[in-house]
Parts: sequence; C-alpha cells; structure tokens
Amino acid sequence: MAARNAFYAQSGGVTAVINASAAGVIETARRHKSKIARVYAGRNGIIGALTEDLIDTGKESTAAIRALKHTPSGAFGSCRYKLKGLEENRAQYERLIEVFKAHNIGYFFYNGGGDSADTCLKVSQLSEKLGYPIQAIHVPKTVDNDLPVTDCCPGFGSVAKYIAVSTREASFDVASMAKTSTKVFVIEVMGRHAGWIAAAGGMASSKDTDLPIVILFPEVAFDREKFLATVGEKVRRYGYCSVVVSEGVKGPDGKFLSDQGLRDAFGHAQLGGVAPVIASIVKDGLDLKYHWAVADYLQRAARHVASKTDLQQSYAVGKAAVEYALKGHNSVMPTIVRKASRPYKWAIGMAKLEDVANKEKMMPRDFITADGFGITDKCRSYLAPLIRGEDYPPYKDGLPTYVRLKNVAVKKKLNTEFKV
Repeated sequence: MAARNAFYAQSGGVTAVINASAAGVIETARRHKSKIARVYAGRNGIIGALTEDLIDTGKESTAAIRALKHTPSGAFGSCRYKLKGLEENRAQYERLIEVFKAHNIGYFFYNGGGDSADTCLKVSQLSEKLGYPIQAIHVPKTVDNDLPVTDCCPGFGSVAKYIAVSTREASFDVASMAKTSTKVFVIEVMGRHAGWIAAAGGMASSKDTDLPIVILFPEVAFDREKFLATVGEKVRRYGYCSVVVSEGVKGPDGKFLSDQGLRDAFGHAQLGGVAPVIASIVKDGLDLKYHWAVADYLQRAARHVASKTDLQQSYAVGKAAVEYALKGHNSVMPTIVRKASRPYKWAIGMAKLEDVANKEKMMPRDFITADGFGITDKCRSYLAPLIRGEDYPPYKDGLPTYVRLKNVAVKKKLNTEFKV
C-alpha cells in the first residue's frame, strides 16, 4: 500500500511540554517515510482541519522539530472547539473526512484531554461508516491530570513542579515579612473538578522544610468556619500561612465559589477569581493582612522549570502514538503505566478510547488528609517522581530561546468553505 499522510492537531489549553509530544509524533513519522509520507498539522487545532488550513511540517528542519522539545505552548496553535455529537452536527465530521480524503490523510493524531479523546473516537467511528477509514490515535495531554486509565497526564508534572516551587518560594517571602506585613498568601491554581494541581502545592512543605500550607480541593466542599479555624491556628503557630486554592472549589451548595455565570467553548463554567474570594473571607473572618495571586497561564507555560519526567513522558506518548498506528491500532491512547514509585519506573501502555472519552479522574480521598486541607504520604509518593528532574531550555542573554516554526500552509484542494 502506498504511504498515506498523517494529521496532527493540538487541542484545549496548552502546556509547557505539549510540543514535546508533537516532536515525538513528527520525528517518529519521519523515520517511517515508507508508511507515512508527510505529517500535516492543523493550524489552531481541529479548526485547521475543518477549514482546510493545514501546515506542512515537512518544511521544518530537523533542528526546528528537535527544538520543540524545549519550547512551551502550542507550536501550531490550539483551540477550544468542541465538535458536537454525530446526531447534532454530522456535517462537521463529514467535513473532516472530506478534508482528510482530499489530502490522502490516513492517520489522525489528536493531542488533548477528555473532549479531544471523544472527538478522536467519533472520527474513527464515522470514517469507517463513510468508507474512508481513519486510524485515530489520541495523544494524552492535560495539566488537570484528570484523564482515566493513565497513571498521570503529560503536562501535569511540569505544572505541579511550578506550583510546588512557587508555593515554597512565596511562603519564604511571606515568612520574612509576616511580623509587620502580610500574614496570609493565597495562590489560585487551575483544576475545575480535580484537585491534582492544588495538591502539588502541598509538596512545597517537607520534613526538612516545614511550611504552613492550607489546600482547598474541588473534591472537598468548602467549609468557611473550619477553614478560618485552620488558617487562624497556623498563623498563631507559624506567624503566617499560605493557601493554595483550586479554581474549582465549591461551596456546600455545590456551586463554584468563582463561577462568573459565563461558559467557555466546551460549555464549561468560566472560572477564575476564587483567590480574591478566599482572601476576602480571610479578611472578614480573621482580620489579617493578605495578598493573593492567580497562577493562570504562568503555571502551564513555565518551560524554564519543567519536570524532566514530564518532558520524557510527553515525548514518549507522541512517539508511541505513531508506533501504535503503524501496527494497525485504532481508537486507542498511549498511557503512562507506573511500575514502581521508589525508585520510579514507568512504561507506555494502551487504553481504548471508549474507556477514556468524557471521563474524569478525581483525587482519591486517601490522597487528602482527614481534615480536608492537606495531602497524605500516599499522595506525596504519587507526586514526587512526577515533579522530579530538570531539563532546562537553552538560554541566550539571560532568556530562554524557543523555536518559532515557519508553519508553511498546505495548498488547499477543496473549493468549498466551512464556517466554524
């Protein structure tokens, strides 16, 4: 059979290491020219496929693709665009197949979270029905660490490392000023339903670096009085306290404390701004001076402090995706399989997309302390190897050097336009 082309796209919020997965896909495909002729990327994710706005990665040098491994964010552009169900908007899926067919694309590598796993699954199913089979492989990525089956999600380890480091450094700052200034520092982190990133803040404190840290998880309903009592006790004992709060923290009524009443492109509540809410509670309840900060994009773009483990795993899932496709697999996702924690050993496994799509993995209750404000030793054992190791990008004049690809467009073959 003649070689067919591959399509790769990045989906949803980007990470410090998603481009390492892209490098894994492209470099591996280049080693199999007899089966994969070219790798096209979608400009701005799946929208690039719908609008036939494809990028020819073959125009990029070997050095440029290699440099993706130390470059943060989405080199080809990502998007928050959820394809609806087959019954709701079959035309979207038919358009994808039309574009794939026009460009002889037989492999679809979609790099994202739960929603993109669902899209990947549906494309595979519909392409079969339409008589143009596509081998659809999902490449896992999400800072939220909430994909099921896989032990951890590429992108999470680097965010976790950033939050652990930032919480430790901020705590040292607050400790030095607490006598006459700020006594409570609140840092807001990502995590809509799962508190994995917030949990990483707990790693800032250790046996040899004891720090007063209170964590607010989405999995634990916020109890105002209990929270104030805990913060107050830590301030009395240490003189200060750091609070790590997940954006997805809910009140006893089940509503997000930071719900703005807005919705994103996936239909999810637009969150943000829970840090000032918590800070206000501290001020009203304890009358303590506070400062608050929102990690926001900084936490997921911080390639300068990325986890080496995370980088290696991100590249590995991209490489495995291509290898699985070449072996004939379809509707699957490479996973991280933990073999041991001490010393840390891992391998690449495989999951069926129907076991991954639209499912979320929450923090186990035994990872959270009985009072609901900290992490257990079991959680520490899980997190420790994921944030371990450094792999710094090259620096020039004091700044990291990141690659900007040429992103040369592929000539369009269809005469029809598609609105998104």
